[in-house]
Amino acid sequence: MGRLLLELPVMAFPANRLRRLRQSETLRALVRETRLTPESLVYPLFVCPGTGIRKEVRSMPGVFNLSVDEAVMEVRETRALGVSAIILFGLPEKKDEVATGAWAEDGIVQRAARAIKTEVRDVVVMGDVCLCEYMSHGHCGVVKVNEQVKVKANEKAKGKSGPQSLGAAAAAPPATAEYEIVNDATLELLARTSVSLARSGVDIIAPSDMMDGRVGAIRAALDQAGFENTPILSYAAKFSSGFYGPFREAADSVPQFGDRRSYQMDPANIREAMREIELDIEEGADMIMVKPAMPYLDVIAAARDRFDLPLAAYQVSGEYAMIEAAARNQWIDRERVMMESLLCIRRAGASMILTYYAKEAAKLLA
Repeated sequence: MGRLLLELPVMAFPANRLRRLRQSETLRALVRETRLTPESLVYPLFVCPGTGIRKEVRSMPGVFNLSVDEAVMEVRETRALGVSAIILFGLPEKKDEVATGAWAEDGIVQRAARAIKTEVRDVVVMGDVCLCEYMSHGHCGVVKVNEQVKVKANEKAKGKSGPQSLGAAAAAPPATAEYEIVNDATLELLARTSVSLARSGVDIIAPSDMMDGRVGAIRAALDQAGFENTPILSYAAKFSSGFYGPFREAADSVPQFGDRRSYQMDPANIREAMREIELDIEEGADMIMVKPAMPYLDVIAAARDRFDLPLAAYQVSGEYAMIEAAARNQWIDRERVMMESLLCIRRAGASMILTYYAKEAAKLLA
């Protein structure tokens, strides 16, 4: 005679009352599934030339362009609140067609990294690797303008004020110019930038350019230069998003022509995002990132389910600016929405969150 199987009925209301575990904050905290900590936050900083500079970004209230000395003080304060990682973006003294300021040994991010590592020794410094802030045309790679367009541009320039340099033509071609962001030529500059940042003391290299093959090129260059232990956090799924607008003001990186849709991802594509992440892992990425965060929670969740690497998400400038604008109009509770947005990104699967709210959130989490 087979075993007697006892089937227990699924208990519904009134036996089950889910509100029993929501009666107090201490009880809710006890059974909370997702937790936010200062250690899971990364604080982005925009570093500029000069001394004693703390210039607020118009479209991002509470976010500043900081000189190196001010950045050191900001990092020291943030570290004391429990935030253990920052990421640096640079505003160079000048721009050119080969992004010299990105890879120069005395570049603005290199100087900031050396100062921060000297003054705040227990902080993890990430270095964003992209060329848009340092290029005269504002794109993330080397630009090649269509030959026919260059001829027309040069003819037009000669008729006005004599010969025009290729650099000037590339920096401000006609609005209808056909151009290409040259992938493989850009890889060399990205690799050179990464090695320069590692030499300056940057702990984690974070390429955000979205060129094909960049992780492999950077990994090879780092290893050859003796930085085989320097990890790479790849902006593996970086979408061509309208949410980046305020950042481009903060970093002075607005493209002078065209847009970035030929290299950043189409917002419609989640399967392609998984391919991008998989390829970056194969090339040697140690950590991966999805950017933006809140509009792409499904991508974060899918990446978390599929890949075991540490997963970052970037709560970008547009996300920050929307919360700030709504709060200033008294449409939302600023602190509550700030913390809820971060918690939701974490719940979707992010191991770490790059956010301009890192410092303020850490204060509330203390």
